[in-house]
Amino acid sequence: MALGLVLFAMRDNIVFFYSPTDLETKTVAPGTRLRLGGLVAEGSVEKGEGQNVTFAVTDMNRSITVRYTGLLPDLFREGQGVVTEGVLESAGLFRADSVLAKHDENYMPREVADSLKAQGLWQHGGKTDAQGGGATVASE
Repeated sequence: MALGLVLFAMRDNIVFFYSPTDLETKTVAPGTRLRLGGLVAEGSVEKGEGQNVTFAVTDMNRSITVRYTGLLPDLFREGQGVVTEGVLESAGLFRADSVLAKHDENYMPREVADSLKAQGLWQHGGKTDAQGGGATVASE
C-alpha cells in the first residue's frame, strides 16, 4: 500500500516523455528537464552551421520547436517518431541534448498514434487506415 501511495504522489513525475500537447496542457516551468516525444513535422528540419539543427516535434495537435547540436541518428527524418531529451526553454521552444529516432511506428507515442488515427493519417506498411493499413501501438 505504501508503494501505491508513493506512485500516486509521483504520478506526474513518472512519465517517459511529454507530447507537445502535454507541454501546453500541463504546468511545466521553463528550465525543466524532460523528454519530448512525437513526430518530426514535415518541412520543419533546418540545418544550420556545423551540427546545429532546428526541427518541430508534433503530435498532430500541437508542435514545439526543437534546437539541437550534434549528430542526428541515421533513422531521423521528417514524419519519423522521435524522443528528445533536454530542457524546456520557453513555451514553444525546447533545447535538446539528445535525439532518439523511433525505428518502428509500433513504438510511437500512444497520444501521437491516437491523434493520427482520429485524423485518418495513421500509417502502417505505407497505408493509412483508410487504405486498409492498421497497427497496434505498444502499451506503456
